[in-house]
Amino acid sequence: MTQVSDLNVTLRNGEANGSAPVMRVSTLQGAIDSRGERASRRQTVYVYQAPVRLWHWITALLLVVLCVSGYFIGSPPPTLSGEASDHFLMGYIRFAHFSAGYVLAVGFVFRLYWAFVGNRYSRQVWVLPVWSRLWWWGLLNELKWYLFLVRDPKKYVGHNPLGHAAMFTYMIVLAFMITTGFALYSQGTGADSWQAKAFGWVFDIWPNSQDVHTWHHLGMWSIVIFFLVHVYAAVREDILSRQSMISSIVSGERVFRDDFRD
Repeated sequence: MTQVSDLNVTLRNGEANGSAPVMRVSTLQGAIDSRGERASRRQTVYVYQAPVRLWHWITALLLVVLCVSGYFIGSPPPTLSGEASDHFLMGYIRFAHFSAGYVLAVGFVFRLYWAFVGNRYSRQVWVLPVWSRLWWWGLLNELKWYLFLVRDPKKYVGHNPLGHAAMFTYMIVLAFMITTGFALYSQGTGADSWQAKAFGWVFDIWPNSQDVHTWHHLGMWSIVIFFLVHVYAAVREDILSRQSMISSIVSGERVFRDDFRD
């Protein structure tokens, strides 16, 4: 008869506050998989806290709204004849874009705040350890893994070095989009508005408003590309790597499929 036993194992890389993340290991004793082999232990680590997961999915939805509405703002549909109040499509598109932008900005500030109060993995995307030779070695190995040049990937509790670099870059792009977005919005709210006072310096860099529009639009397409690559990488890792990926950002737990050391 198959028996299941659970035990808790403390990882070496402890939390910044002194406590260590707990790895929960479930061992199926005597279980046989479909290939006739003994089942390996499943190691689980709680990585993504609920606020981080909630921010992730809300931001994903907001970016869809922002990219779709932003595309139509940059390439508006044909003008309809008739009473303007009966054809307020562009107004609704702009309202959706501005509203989503405000929520995105609030979420970004909250995500930065949570980096200070959350666990060690909530801080990972904000700092690149470029001083670490081990991190650079891991980055090179992940590039080889994604290019199918190595057979077995390494195991990472948080982001792997390549994903770490991608998320760090994404956060910079997100900050750029929020900054340029509010700068453009200030042109409608007026020079005395808080948007103009807080973000008007953008026009000191690009005096021509159209330049800001162009960079903001290019930033949108960079987010679209990141979105596609991000989804591909997550699905690929879920299928080919040694740990869970998509389910981790739902449950918060990273599940390792084997108990072998790197």
